[in-house]
Amino acid sequence: MMRLNKYIAHYSTYSRREADQAILDGYVRIDGEIETNPAIQVDERHANVMISGNKIVPNDQFTVIVYNKPRGELVTKKDPQGRKTIYDSLAKQYRHYIPVGRLDFASEGLLLLTDASRVATALMTSKMERVYKIKIKGPVTDAMKVAMGEGLELEDASAGAHEYAPEGPMSFAPFYAYQVQKDQGDYSILKVAIGEGQNRELRRFFAHFNAEIVDLKRLSFGGIELNNLPTGKVRFLERSEYSNLREFLDAVEKAEKQKQKGEKKAPKVFEKSESKPVKKTFVKDKSKVKPKPSNEPFGTNKYKPEKKSTQGSYKK
Repeated sequence: MMRLNKYIAHYSTYSRREADQAILDGYVRIDGEIETNPAIQVDERHANVMISGNKIVPNDQFTVIVYNKPRGELVTKKDPQGRKTIYDSLAKQYRHYIPVGRLDFASEGLLLLTDASRVATALMTSKMERVYKIKIKGPVTDAMKVAMGEGLELEDASAGAHEYAPEGPMSFAPFYAYQVQKDQGDYSILKVAIGEGQNRELRRFFAHFNAEIVDLKRLSFGGIELNNLPTGKVRFLERSEYSNLREFLDAVEKAEKQKQKGEKKAPKVFEKSESKPVKKTFVKDKSKVKPKPSNEPFGTNKYKPEKKSTQGSYKK
């Protein structure tokens, strides 16, 4: 079952707001009867929904694009202050695409967008690995390393947040992985992998240690890499990326159905997402850490990790 406005936005070119307005204006019929309640539940597989006389036909087709977002763009449709948004740069054909998570105004790098709300929701709420390259002011301290490996609980995480963000507690899960690529005292460069997408999560984390992030770039999301995509440009997912994404979505749908049936145990695909990262990544004494081979990929979580891998955040 799905809310009517979400159903229309999901299976048509209407945005959620446009769907709400069409419903309220009496342009939507269910089984021939006008329906003006956007929140009414419909069976997405069997509902007979028409908008302005055109039947909405559900399908499982969706598109995902990779956008290399430059600094100085907001991930939103419109900005009250008149600042530039990603939709000012994207082609008109992508105006109805939904961003998968956010990158703030000063951040850059990989941003996924899709024309299917279920895909956006599944990815945003997953534990998929997000890999970032960041530059901070000052050195990487032992306290930072411990917190990256063990997680962090703050009673007040307002430091590093937007100036109008409310004060309050915030929990930071252990990082999946991190690498200190340069530590020169006055500034440091790190590559980090996390499994959450909380608002300004990395900026808040490092602000707790009085370390300001001056550069932040997302390199990958769930195994989809930015690679050499030029800044401000778009690419479609490759066939293998679509195949892996569909497998992930099938697992999500299966887990949801099992949950609805009251089954206690979710599929194994999600079991390891709650486990701690590989301990050797987070040994406090850096001298005891064996450097990774140069051909070993950074990070822990892919859509479809190799079966022999011991670093995946989930496996079949």
